[in-house]
Amino acid sequence: MLSIIGVLGFILIWQIAVMIGLVSSKYVTTPLNIFNLFIVKLADPKPDGAVLGVNILASLKVSLTGFLLAIVVGIPLGLVMGWYKAIDRFMRPIFEIIRPIPPVSWIPLTIVWLGIGLNAKAFIVFFSAFVPCVINSYTGIKQTSPVLINVSKTFGASNNTIFWKIGIPSAMTMTFAGLKVALGNAWATLVAAEMLAASAGLGYMILMGRQFARPDIIILGIVLIGVIGTLFTAILNRIEHKVLGWKQL
Repeated sequence: MLSIIGVLGFILIWQIAVMIGLVSSKYVTTPLNIFNLFIVKLADPKPDGAVLGVNILASLKVSLTGFLLAIVVGIPLGLVMGWYKAIDRFMRPIFEIIRPIPPVSWIPLTIVWLGIGLNAKAFIVFFSAFVPCVINSYTGIKQTSPVLINVSKTFGASNNTIFWKIGIPSAMTMTFAGLKVALGNAWATLVAAEMLAASAGLGYMILMGRQFARPDIIILGIVLIGVIGTLFTAILNRIEHKVLGWKQL
């Protein structure tokens, strides 16, 4: 109830601030106008050239492709780097060089390498989600209890068995924290990714809103990115609860 009251209170303050002129309606539209625009955009492609459903699906395709690829590559890499010293020594210098590079700085090279299609946009999203996946899974498996490792060795478990049976489960809490950060990064990079070249997408809709001086279009795109990101975070929380339910026993 407190969460609902907080959201509704924010919307009410926003509505009143615009209505009484505290915030100029020229720059910020009201929540009611945003809701009306949401209904209109479900069937009206103007001014960006695509209805809202097409924009949402286009953005989901880009963001989820990059995000899922980051999971498939980043989490296993972080786990093996954190567990096997030889792999860590081989990969860490390369990763430390790549890690500070902002995802948007890859845009020029991405155009040269991959063109301007889905692969290019997904690569930008992938890079923004890849780094937290590696860092958190690496940190998580590094924090595996030495007591559990020593007990496993006492009972004759091999290093690979301890990795699968002890290390990976112990790393899951930090890994899921990294997934949430990666998901936020993926959506945050969406606008930059869709700047490459797009004819649809929430990021593209925001850019068109800027071009046509339509703050309502811009705010609608921002709100939808936030809402969809929140829904995916809730899904991740449910998955985490299922996977890590044993920790609550």
